[in-house]
Amino acid sequence: MTQLDLSMVSSRRTVLGGLSLLGLGAGLGTALAGCGSPNAAPEDAGATTREGFSQAALPSIPEKYQGRTNVLAWFPWTGGSFEAAERLLTKFNDSQDEIFAVAESQGGFVPTNQKLTAALQAQAVPDIVAFSDVKWLQFYFAGALSELDRFFDDEWSLDVYVQNFVKEGVAAGKTYVVPFARSTPLFYYNKSRYTELGLPEEGPTTWDDLAEFAPELQTIDVSGKPLMSFAFGPVDNWFGQAEAWAWGGAFSEGLDVTINEDPIHDWLNWQAKFIHDDNFAYMAQEPGTDFQAGVTAGCHGSTGSLMGFESSVDFDLGAAFLLGKVEDTTKVPTGGGGLAIVKSESEERQNAAAELMRFLAEPENAATWHVETGYLPIVNEALESEEVLALREEKPNFGVAVDQLANAQTADEAGWYDTSTVAVAEALARVYGDNADVAEVLDELETIMVEVVEDHRDELEEVLSS
Repeated sequence: MTQLDLSMVSSRRTVLGGLSLLGLGAGLGTALAGCGSPNAAPEDAGATTREGFSQAALPSIPEKYQGRTNVLAWFPWTGGSFEAAERLLTKFNDSQDEIFAVAESQGGFVPTNQKLTAALQAQAVPDIVAFSDVKWLQFYFAGALSELDRFFDDEWSLDVYVQNFVKEGVAAGKTYVVPFARSTPLFYYNKSRYTELGLPEEGPTTWDDLAEFAPELQTIDVSGKPLMSFAFGPVDNWFGQAEAWAWGGAFSEGLDVTINEDPIHDWLNWQAKFIHDDNFAYMAQEPGTDFQAGVTAGCHGSTGSLMGFESSVDFDLGAAFLLGKVEDTTKVPTGGGGLAIVKSESEERQNAAAELMRFLAEPENAATWHVETGYLPIVNEALESEEVLALREEKPNFGVAVDQLANAQTADEAGWYDTSTVAVAEALARVYGDNADVAEVLDELETIMVEVVEDHRDELEEVLSS
């Protein structure tokens, strides 16, 4: 998922998340003081190795893999996704006899970043790290990541990947992260309820469609209350980016903040009416939980949630593109994460780490990762692989997720920082939960976002340069 962690910021009705879908960490200078300034890379930033840096401690290595070059990969996943990653690394280890790659779960994207910061300060680092979207930028500015373009060739380069996911891994025209576990948001709905009422089985296409369907849905009684058409959440910043685009607006145009312009006012006023005047929707603490329980007929979620919903709901699950408004379809922000190589004293280990990345980008392996985890296929050839097509045939909702890739793009630049992202989440929660005045909310939000962009303008201009 690419939503905020419910742990850092308080609003009037709920505790909101702290770390952004896209962005640099708050307190960056302090956190990375031991490994370089975030605003200026260290003197050896252009070097391919870093003297004094060694590999972090490895777990015990099985006898049959002894004597190889060891690659340590830090992943944020737990449970089934981590187990799927381990299986792929075992397949890699058994496919050749020169490299042994081992995965360690760090328990989430946020703790992964925190632990890497500590590892850099201790100068004992992993070889590969999985980062959330452009969260790797703080480590790029610290000179901690290895440029990947030098490893590319005719068989493995950015050209093999789905291009919607490539931009987030590039800074100043150079590649530092390649796609791996990528996602986009989806509109989930209770197809059983829609069918029962004679509503379109394919679900709504636009927000106006949903408003039209809502009175019909409310004729169904759920524990003495009408079935709600939709549940918003307290941290809807990721989905809000798509809604801003749906209404013809944007958080920013380049580095110019546009959060207070007419389309954004139209969007939030429409949603406020939909929730508070029409009583067709509400803000839930856990929209996905309410959706699974049948309290609401719809919610937003990540494509990464699809596997879990498929296995947990006791009704016919529907998945659709995020709802349009100005047009029937809208752009959606990319999410999830990718893989980077941490610069260390060993060129040999960096070469070995690149070989693992190359292996994970092979169409068969990319397809397996998609099928076993629900993350989207990140390699062009994997999209038409037998394994992916078979999954689409068995579970058509996965086809919806893949088809929506055509609408996926990087979120607006003003949302690349924690402070902005938290502020957007708070603003939406105030409107959705408190029915706060939209004009007042957006005035305050604009002030915050403009200040953040201006504070980081030099960094953003560097990243966006080519």
